[in-house]
Parts: sequence; structure tokens; C-alpha cells
Amino acid sequence: MIAWETPDLPSLPETAPLPTVRDTHRGPITLTPGPTARMYVCGITPYDATHMGHAATYVTFDILGRLLRDTGRDVTYAQNVTDIDDPLLERATRDGVDWRDLATSEIQLFRDDMTALRVIPPNHFVGVVESIDTIAAHVATLLTNGAAYRLPVPDDDPLGATPDGNGDIYLDITARPEFGAVSGWDANAMDAVFADRGGDPHRPGKRHRFDPLLWRAARHHEPSWPSESLGAGRPGWHIECTTIALNHLGMGFDVQGGGTDLVFPHHEMSATQAAALHHHDTFAQAYLHQAMVGYNGHKMSKSRGNLVLVSRLRAAGENPNAIRLALLNHHHGTDWEWTDHDLTQARHRLNQWAHAATLPSAPDAHRLLNDVRHALADDLNTPRALTLIDTWTDIALAGNPHAENTEDAPALMRDLVDALLGVDLPRR
Repeated sequence: MIAWETPDLPSLPETAPLPTVRDTHRGPITLTPGPTARMYVCGITPYDATHMGHAATYVTFDILGRLLRDTGRDVTYAQNVTDIDDPLLERATRDGVDWRDLATSEIQLFRDDMTALRVIPPNHFVGVVESIDTIAAHVATLLTNGAAYRLPVPDDDPLGATPDGNGDIYLDITARPEFGAVSGWDANAMDAVFADRGGDPHRPGKRHRFDPLLWRAARHHEPSWPSESLGAGRPGWHIECTTIALNHLGMGFDVQGGGTDLVFPHHEMSATQAAALHHHDTFAQAYLHQAMVGYNGHKMSKSRGNLVLVSRLRAAGENPNAIRLALLNHHHGTDWEWTDHDLTQARHRLNQWAHAATLPSAPDAHRLLNDVRHALADDLNTPRALTLIDTWTDIALAGNPHAENTEDAPALMRDLVDALLGVDLPRR
């Protein structure tokens, strides 16, 4: 699957320190990647447009990728697209369209939004449909090594099993001692969200209520794919990310990312399945999660419909740089609620920065670069980075006669804002 075009990335003098991030379970850790940092961020289920919660996630991990590059490392970034799943099928049925057409149109809209927001694309932008054979091979391995088991499709299933299916397949977490290490949650916390986040705790015959579905046997009136070893069907949700991450990054990659609503069960299950495949318990070195973005008193979500869409703001003429600045003004680890004031403040900030970037001279920006790098290295503290640039900009625009101005300072300020924050300012 094709991603989108890569924005230009200015080079900066010297390099950034390695970032310290707050791992979701273990707390602050300093990332220590090799020459190539490996990052996986869970992608979209393409049944609706990109809202601010999605945008916040992908901008946050874009900042991390930019900072890792600024340490002198290459970055290999993988992202899935869940282009076959229950929500996609349900929305297609509701709207009377083919699920493949719906997925294609929404994926393109996502590409357009990410291009506008100047998010550096993943090296591997991978759909589930194009990965069916590889996912099926992993499920077959789990069956063979005893980590998974089959259950017949229930007789009362409303769709009914097709003759070419061979039962649903589940991971047996009772044999997985590493289960729970990603989230650190207890059973009560898991129970509170499992069913709402795609789980089926009351499925008859399961060995444990949290066992995740690996392969859904073919049902009538549902898309499915043939598999000689599994029987016809389609992948469960979590196994797709396990497979795509392992295939493109390998076990023990540096960062697993996504929204906080993916901590459990999705990231927990993805890691547990990988451990069952490789007999090693380190799927990712660190788990970093974007907090939820709210609107009108609730978490912004497709199911609730309380959405502020990137595409609608763009269509209304909003500058994508201002949208990006509005997102960066909130720390990724703190829940927040979108308001019109976010954009008003961001527009003003963008105008001030743009003016400063075109001055004939300004106070030296090397210290600003160092300070911004350290702010971002401190758990991606983008609000602090923005405040530092505001302060420099205020001094530059005030024309302080006591400041030591240089002609190259505006250009360096513009380049650091572009390279580290992804905001495009005009050139002098």
C-alpha cells in the first residue's frame, strides 16, 4: 500500500539528545535505539475521516520520529491499515456501499490529511488485506506450537458458518506468563473495557474470557479468504499488528505507539501473541500512548459522532500549520478537550512565528535550538517547545537594541521549527 509524499526535512547543526519518554507501565525510560530506530504506530480503520484524536496521535509520533532523526539516527516506521474489520463492514452496510470502496476512499482522505499536516509517512504502510497470507501463517504457527486452539462457530451465530471454514481460532493466554506486562492492569480493569473494545468474554468454550480471536472462520455474507491450514476466514484485530510489526521491524523494536484506548486489549494482545510466536517476551522496548482528545464533554470518537475533522477544517480554509500547532500546544500524555480557542491561539502563534522568520536579522537562535531539543527530549514536551519559540519570537519582533542580532538567526529558527515541529514557515 502506498503512503504519501515525504515533506522536506531541513538539516540542523549538531544533534539532539536521546529522548526520555514515559512508558505506559514502567514510567520514564530513555530510548536507546541502534543506528536505526524502529517505530510502530497503529493505524486507522478506514470507515470515517481523520478527527483530532487521530491527528493528535500521528502528529505526536511524527514529533518522536523527527527527534530520533535529529539524534543522527535513521528511522524505520511501520503502520498498519485495518482495511477489513467489523466496524468497516457495519458502516459499509449502513451506507449501502461496497466495503472495499469505502476503505479506499477513507484511506485516500487519511493520506490527504497527513500530507496537509506534514506528517512524515511510514516506510511501511501496510493493509491487512494485502497481509492475509502472512497473518494466516502466523496463526498456523500458534496452532502448531500449542499456543492457540479452535472453537466451532456457535450454532446460534446469526450469519452461520460456511462449509469451507474450520472454526474460530483463539490464543490461549492461560499459557502466557507475560500477559499483563504491557498495561500493568489487573483483571478488574481489563474486564471493564474488554467487551467494549472488541473482545468477546462470554464466548462459550473459551479457555479464558480474555483469549483474543486470531482467525474468524468464514460466515455467510461476510468477506473471507481461503487458507489451506486454517480454513477460510479472516484475521482477528490484534494479530494483524503483531504480524505487520514483526515482518517489517522484527522482535524487540524500539517504540510501540497509539492512543491510550489501545493499551488494553490491543497492545497487550499484540505483544502476547508475538511472545508466543518467538518465545521471547520483548515485542517492543517502550510503549508510548497519546492521551484522549475530547469534544463537547466526551472523548472524541466515531461511535459517538462528536468529531472535529481535519478534512472539514481544511475545506473551510484553515491553515494546516495552525491545526498542527493547536495539537502541539497540548502534551501528549494529558487528556484535553478541543475548543475554538485552540485554533484562535494557533493562528496568532503562526502569524507571529511567520513574521519573525522573515526578519532581516534576529537574536542568535542556536541557544533556542538547544533548548527546544531538550524540551522535546523530555517526554516530547511540545507545549514547552512552543513557549520557548514564543519567547524568542517576542524578543525578535520587539527589536531589542541590546540583543546581539545575526542575519542567519531567522533562517535557523525557521529550519528548527520545520525539522523538529513540522511547521512550515515562509522564507525571507
